[in-house]
Amino acid sequence: QKNMAKFPEIYEGQAKIFKAIGHPARLMMAEALLEGPKTVTELAALVQLEMPTVSRHLAVLKEAQIVKSEKKSNSIIYSAEMSCLKSFLQCSKNFISMSRITKKL
Repeated sequence: QKNMAKFPEIYEGQAKIFKAIGHPARLMMAEALLEGPKTVTELAALVQLEMPTVSRHLAVLKEAQIVKSEKKSNSIIYSAEMSCLKSFLQCSKNFISMSRITKKL
């Protein structure tokens, strides 16, 4: 086995974040949570996936500290923890719109 490169911790952390948002459903949920807190049911309706699948996606986002959760009575409310993600998502959307990169995908 080859020696794995050791990268500075900041890059490891950034890679973890990018990996966590590297799925369209997780991107949609993260963006929706930047607009305000939501339940799993609301997020499932948004991304049109089953609740267990949405819960797994939320666990990935939570592990990367992109979202956080809070228990309120019988439900769990999710909200954005990484508010600066909003500007990155807008930047990437602008880039895609301007470069028409979607045609190349």
